[in-house]
Amino acid sequence: MSRPGDRCILVTLALAAFMTCLDNTVVNVALPRIQQDLRLDLSDLEWVAAAYPLTFAALLLTGGRSADVWGRRPTLLTGLALFTAASLLCGLASSGAALISYRGLQGIGAAFVIPASLAVMTRDLGPRARAAGLATWMAALAVALALGPVLGGLISQHWGWGWIFAINVPFGVLAMAVAAWAVAGGGRTPGAPPAGRAVRHPIRMRAEPFDPAGMALSCLAAGGYAYGLIEGPRNGFTSPGIVWALVGSSCALGLFLIRQWTARTPMVDLSLFRDRVFSGGVAAQALWGLGVNGVFFFTALFLQRGLGFTPTKAGLVFTPVALFLILATPLTFMLVRRFGVHRASAGGLLIVAAGLLLLARVGEGASFLDLLPGLIAIGAGSAATVPLTTRTLETPPDASSGIASGVLSAAREFSALLGIALVGAVVASHVGEATRRGTDPAAAFLQGYHSGLVIAATLVAVGALVAGVALRPH
Repeated sequence: MSRPGDRCILVTLALAAFMTCLDNTVVNVALPRIQQDLRLDLSDLEWVAAAYPLTFAALLLTGGRSADVWGRRPTLLTGLALFTAASLLCGLASSGAALISYRGLQGIGAAFVIPASLAVMTRDLGPRARAAGLATWMAALAVALALGPVLGGLISQHWGWGWIFAINVPFGVLAMAVAAWAVAGGGRTPGAPPAGRAVRHPIRMRAEPFDPAGMALSCLAAGGYAYGLIEGPRNGFTSPGIVWALVGSSCALGLFLIRQWTARTPMVDLSLFRDRVFSGGVAAQALWGLGVNGVFFFTALFLQRGLGFTPTKAGLVFTPVALFLILATPLTFMLVRRFGVHRASAGGLLIVAAGLLLLARVGEGASFLDLLPGLIAIGAGSAATVPLTTRTLETPPDASSGIASGVLSAAREFSALLGIALVGAVVASHVGEATRRGTDPAAAFLQGYHSGLVIAATLVAVGALVAGVALRPH
């Protein structure tokens, strides 16, 4: 490490990444116990799972803007404090409405933590520590992804579901303490306001750059799309409520883009997307998320419904993905130095696509060993997203580092929701058609799952092509 404070910053980044990612995975296995204890119906239970990623994704751009305007350090500390307090409230919730609300507050806190964390990584770490910082951050995400389902099952079974949220509290307090000491100053780029326009009054300097109209439109667009994607498979994508939600979201998105072109201090500087590396990197990350996240969700169902695995055992199956992601990350950086980031990233994404196709060959009566080659390929290939993220976030100027991180994180989160909806629609279509032909429901689910895997592999392969073209040297 080049500076003494770099190690402490790495600790903060690892804790922040671990906590925020863990809450995306730890709750799923505990949902049956939550439903039983709080007497929730299926719709309420779905919103318990969805409230966190919904508010997380909807406010990521706001969190990124906050890191640029108010500073990386205060934004990070505020997000950690809100996330930690909301986690404690979730653990103490005694009703479904309270739990859903507090899960939403967790998402708001995470929306400030993640862009500020990435901005701190790219701007506050020394040059030699930056690559180690992103590797540590991605490793923490991988560990959270692997441990989430296992911890959710074990804790809810032996301690009670409230503890799956309460375990965030000591991690959050530690992260705040280390961040307050290690992250220097306000972390805001000195000089002109982020959008490059003078703002005379101090209050307006802090409030106007947030673009309240743009913030409202982005939240409406994100919330409407999320509602349509979550409720669409159950109510039908042609039902009036879903159609109006998706149409309204599209209108809000269009108005948001117009607002960003015309606002005095826009929330998102659209000129960022003129850069081939940034726009291509965001697109490649989104395509990877579209393929991988939807498959993970339905693979967990396949393991339990098709192969009869317990929830804890099904969670353990995903451990090789995280393990080989960690092991392959140093090798990926070696390949970057040898072949360039564009070739290394594209090759890694092609390995992910191959892993998805290997899983598509697994049928009824399969064992863990049958799943292992595909899982290893997905984990090892996903290590390519580490240099991909580094290269994407190195492009924007210092004044836009927070919003650039927010855009990249928002693309990842919404690609996860869209991936689940897309693969889910494929699975539902095959199940419905096969059932009408008199096929066994379990076999019909397997057919749909395999088709979803092929589509997911195609999306990731397209992401490999985008990375290979967009990230090539000028």
